Amino acid sequence: MGTYLNPGSEKFDIARNSEIFVDKSEVLLKLNHIFDTENRNVCISRPRRFGKSMTANMISAYYDKTVDGKIAFTGLKILEPENDNSLMNSCDVIKLNMQEFLSRTNSLNELLTRIKRIVLRDLFKEFPDVDYFDKEDLIECLNDIYSSCRQKFVIIIDEWDCIFREYPEDEQAQNDYLDFLRDLLKDKAYIGLSYMTGILPIKKYGTHSALNMFYEYSMEDPGPYSSFVGFTEKEVMDLCTKYAMDFDKCKEWYNGYYFKSCGAVYNPNSIVRSMLSGQFSDYWNQTETYEALRVYIDMNFDGLRDSILKLMAGSRQKINTGTFQNDMTSFATADDVMTLLIHLGYLGYDFDTKEVFIPNKEIMQEFVAATTGKDSWSEVMNSVKKSDELLNATWSMDLSKVAELVENAHLETSHIQYNDENALSCTISLAYYAARQYYTTVREFPTGNGFADIAFIPRKEYLDKPAMLIELKWDKSASSALKQIYDKNYSSGLLEYKDNLLLVGINYDKKTRKHECEIRKFR
Repeated sequence: MGTYLNPGSEKFDIARNSEIFVDKSEVLLKLNHIFDTENRNVCISRPRRFGKSMTANMISAYYDKTVDGKIAFTGLKILEPENDNSLMNSCDVIKLNMQEFLSRTNSLNELLTRIKRIVLRDLFKEFPDVDYFDKEDLIECLNDIYSSCRQKFVIIIDEWDCIFREYPEDEQAQNDYLDFLRDLLKDKAYIGLSYMTGILPIKKYGTHSALNMFYEYSMEDPGPYSSFVGFTEKEVMDLCTKYAMDFDKCKEWYNGYYFKSCGAVYNPNSIVRSMLSGQFSDYWNQTETYEALRVYIDMNFDGLRDSILKLMAGSRQKINTGTFQNDMTSFATADDVMTLLIHLGYLGYDFDTKEVFIPNKEIMQEFVAATTGKDSWSEVMNSVKKSDELLNATWSMDLSKVAELVENAHLETSHIQYNDENALSCTISLAYYAARQYYTTVREFPTGNGFADIAFIPRKEYLDKPAMLIELKWDKSASSALKQIYDKNYSSGLLEYKDNLLLVGINYDKKTRKHECEIRKFR
């Protein structure tokens, strides 16, 4: 057993010994299926806190010929009788964490030299009798070993993309790094499986990828690996039961990443910290500050600011992810910035509709923190700060105060193109930001004979608060908005709150640029 060659199972053992360990070992069945095929090169990218390194350690322990897998994987799904484990502990594994090498070197050239020397040292210890052609050439040595032993290598590269974060402007260093990986992995008979993981998909090299032999799976489309990106809803429900935590509240805080093939996916780090601490909170900021988000949402791209405001208001935004260059500097459009935020975990992505959205309460707090205290966002935060006042004015049915505060919210977010009911809905949703503490907010609420614009449904711990239906009008009247609620029987969807239900009509007059409000208790 070496340091980088066949490193053993110790790191995987640590994960298994932890108080919370969720069994994701069935991912190994998918990797076994592609082993020693044309599809054997896989790159799976996902954000920080989503268990990338733990998965890499598990894969290493499974294939490492020096490990006793029947002990290391005892009780896990992979060892169920119907599974074929003929590849278990059958290979030589080379496992590299690029972040580790990066932190101990001062240049890319030094990093690559160190990798070659340190891996060669392990190889020579393990295979001393091989007739090596060139003991300074890593790739030639791997070829020589394979020719002599006919045993496949599994190469695992964790944090593969850290080079692009450390050398964001050094295009030559990036290209040299991609060339190294290509020469090491592409079309090599000694490769049984190569598995790379990081935050970013593979960097595009001009109009092509230097690593085009890889099958890539990312937060845009994780494909068959969807259920292994994070914790599934069933896994989170089981943890909530075990730790006596409120699942609905957990869902409010951490749900929001969604993949068609498996449904909801949760950030493992936040779930684990929440279960162990016994409380729901923003654990994202314990591993990365909101400043990282602020850097990107402050970028001067046309339409980016409007899009961020709409997302914070609860809307979705259609984007084109195709122009993103898979790095953290080559931005040409607002869509490129938002595509990066998908890969960083700040935005969810609907593959079918090509829309982004803020996934949950935890991430929404990161957006609020990133816009707080920043002059360029001050008017937005004024609106958010006044949202408590607006909510109280609505509860007390203070029509003039509600109209005044909505008016202020409109002025403060007027850079949203304010010319239809959808734009008005965005302004209202952001103005009622404080309501998210007490309510589940549903835009385009399906009820009666159509869709109410906004429904505020009290959370179970706040049933003393009134449910609210808000209908919006443009160049009509607030009374006509209320009339539509009655005529289309919108209240039928909230009849369980019939004794504590407010019906709110808001109209914007384009000529006078004034808002008008009507509020009635449901009878």
